Amino acid sequence: MLTLTVLQRQNLKARAHALNPVVMIGNAGLTPSVLDEIRRALKSHELIKIRAGGERAEREVMLLEICETLDAAPVQHIGKILVVYQPQEDEPEKKPTKRKGKPLTKKQMGSSSR
Repeated sequence: MLTLTVLQRQNLKARAHALNPVVMIGNAGLTPSVLDEIRRALKSHELIKIRAGGERAEREVMLLEICETLDAAPVQHIGKILVVYQPQEDEPEKKPTKRKGKPLTKKQMGSSSR
C-alpha cells in the first residue's frame, strides 16, 4: 500500500472534488469482479471515487483491502465515498510513425514564397 504525504493528500483531495464516482460497490461487497473494475479505472484515471454501501466500519475495511490488493493509496473516506489514488506508470514515448501514401503537393502544403 502506498503512503502519501499530507501535502500530496491535500492536492489529491482538491483534484478529486470535481470527480464523480466511477465504481459502485453494492450489497455483494468487494467481489473479484469489482476489484477488477477498480483496477481498470485506476489504470486509466489514476485518481477515482468509489461509492460503497454498508456501515462505516465495513467501508473502512473495503478501502484498506482495495489499497493493499491494488498497491494504491487511500486519499479520503467521506460518507459513502472512497477516494483512491494509484500513480500511473510512465510509458515510454512512442516515436511518430511515417505517413504512408503520397507526399503532399506544393498546393496542399501552401506556398511559402509569398
